[in-house]
Amino acid sequence: MGMKLQGMECAGQVKTSRVELSSFEKSSKRGKIFVSFENGLNFEEDQGGTMTTSPSDKGQQGIDIAGNATPAGDFKQLLEKETRFPPLPNILVAADVKDYQALYDQAASDFEGFWDKIAREFTWVKPWTRVLEGEVPKTKWFVDGQLNITMNCLDRHANGSRANKRALIWVGEDGTERTFTFSELLALTCQIANGLKSVGVKRGDRVCVYLPLTPEGVATMLACARLGAIHSVVYAGLGSSALRSRIEDAQARVVVTTDVGYRRGKTTPLKDIVDEAVEGLDIVDKVIVHRRQTPAITLDSSREVDFYELCGSQPTTCDAEVMESEDPLFILYTSGSTGAPKGCLYVHGGYMVGTAYYTRLAFDLKEDDIYWCMSDIGWIVGHSTMVYGPWSNGTTVLIREGSPDYPNPGIAWSIVEKYGVTKMFTAPTAVRMFMKFGPEYLRAHNLDSLRIVVCAGEPLNPEAHLWAMEHIGRGKAAVLDNWWQTETAGPTIGTLPCMEIHLGRAGKPLPGYKVHILNREGKPVPPYHGGLLVLEGVWPQMFRTIWGNEDRYLEYWRIIPPYYTAGDVATYDEDGYIAVLGRSDDVMNVAGHRIGTADVESALVSHTAVAEAGVIGKPDPLKGESIKAFVTLKVGYTSSDDLRIELIEHVRRELGPIATPSELEFVTGLPKTRSGKIMRRVIKAREMGVEPGDLTTIEE
Repeated sequence: MGMKLQGMECAGQVKTSRVELSSFEKSSKRGKIFVSFENGLNFEEDQGGTMTTSPSDKGQQGIDIAGNATPAGDFKQLLEKETRFPPLPNILVAADVKDYQALYDQAASDFEGFWDKIAREFTWVKPWTRVLEGEVPKTKWFVDGQLNITMNCLDRHANGSRANKRALIWVGEDGTERTFTFSELLALTCQIANGLKSVGVKRGDRVCVYLPLTPEGVATMLACARLGAIHSVVYAGLGSSALRSRIEDAQARVVVTTDVGYRRGKTTPLKDIVDEAVEGLDIVDKVIVHRRQTPAITLDSSREVDFYELCGSQPTTCDAEVMESEDPLFILYTSGSTGAPKGCLYVHGGYMVGTAYYTRLAFDLKEDDIYWCMSDIGWIVGHSTMVYGPWSNGTTVLIREGSPDYPNPGIAWSIVEKYGVTKMFTAPTAVRMFMKFGPEYLRAHNLDSLRIVVCAGEPLNPEAHLWAMEHIGRGKAAVLDNWWQTETAGPTIGTLPCMEIHLGRAGKPLPGYKVHILNREGKPVPPYHGGLLVLEGVWPQMFRTIWGNEDRYLEYWRIIPPYYTAGDVATYDEDGYIAVLGRSDDVMNVAGHRIGTADVESALVSHTAVAEAGVIGKPDPLKGESIKAFVTLKVGYTSSDDLRIELIEHVRRELGPIATPSELEFVTGLPKTRSGKIMRRVIKAREMGVEPGDLTTIEE
């Protein structure tokens, strides 16, 4: 690794120094500390009663992601202040993993043995002869093994002691509730599989699933997998052109959709979007429509069929197709910042083992958990830690269609209280939304059942994390950060329940991964310096190729061979805790200083008036780039010139002059992906008056 992973020490709350771009003073019992940035951080002490940082005689320097010397303001907020918290005693005593470092070392010392043992927990039709073969990145896992992932998600529970255990609790935006035991979910899956089979779907066929977050949506995914068909779930609400491009790229023969989706009390006409998307597409043989509204919409009998007319009277048993471990399971499209979406391909064997393990590890899953995943089947989180990961572990999963703040800002906490939710996944965007509304909505509900909340999807800024610990966790539930992406397909860097929390840092590489922070020449950067986040080696649930574009897949490993380059800029502290600052193209160059957009955004959000912030760099004839901030305010605050000046000065105090926005604009909302990530390139394109590129994942 590009860092040394230290064993965890459960120290009390610790605050480290706050570093301005030039110097600052902070009282310290240890006395005066001189910090030089010439060769990393070098501390000298005296007994003067203050702690001071200042440039060395040779100049204050850091290392940018290209490996060049730059002023020490780079990624400076991560040097600002680090507040650390030990694991909560009640969470630690109940945790299955109590020693992160021991587990990490175990996985590293016998990598194949580690995964061999985990894989043996599951049902296989035929065992594997080799855990791993091939060379990075073209490797095969559990070679010669045969299985079907649905046998582990459904059959082994439905045919055992969990037959009558709740597998799925579905809640509609209007409060409607539907529940399915593992036996009932298996029966529904088999009926859908038989329905798909009756229209000619077979092993290897691609099926486009354009359904909202409903029982029919998750069961259709499972039904495809049961037949050996390859599902391609497209987020319900993406436009017709985005949908069409994905159907064409996958050559999907069947599209499964619905008449409408529900969000914020309104309907989204999904069937109309499908009609436009498939117009003139001869490759689509059938469009299967789940009609939810009354009166029911009329279907075109030439290739459209009603979902329940096709599946409702089918037998409730359907043998699972026996698949090779490396046979395709699904395609999931992810948009690049520019260019065509990429169809990431995943397989039955390694994907099952990896997602089951990392979901159990990250959430410390227990037999009696009620786990609410606040994501959608249109994203990798919905595949890995909503459907396949939890159900491979026999976990009860709660899902809800609609917005987490509708019909009122307290609806999420009402659901936690009503259903006794114990574990939750959410995104930092949602946490900041809850902050915006204020803690009174949480105080109105009993959240004592909640034990662990895991956040992922974008950097979790310290202010939001602290707020969540205070108002969601309440000293009883752990609020933990994670980092992963579509391509890694499961939690990759994180803070486990047994670990100390370092605010502003996602955590450490989870057991089974090797993570490095490198410059563009492939050399490790020192602690607190920004570099490119890369992964060494392989992991079982990783994507296997880009559908129809192998060269684009291999490109991930060509940037800094032989590593997988994630496309994110990151830094780490002396304990090996990693902060992911954002995409490598989300770094601004202001007068030679490389400044992360997340740094400035986090500084703005630390102000009591700010709910969210999006920051971009604009061309500047003198500085190269200048900083412009777009800010949404919390309820109860009003935009004004005085507040604008106050916020700019707030950033100046937090980050120093070089990171101060030249412009600040108040807005009512920020463009985001459907999964909640701020689309800075869209903000920048609109500001510059140019085309924003691919907008297929934008929410509004």
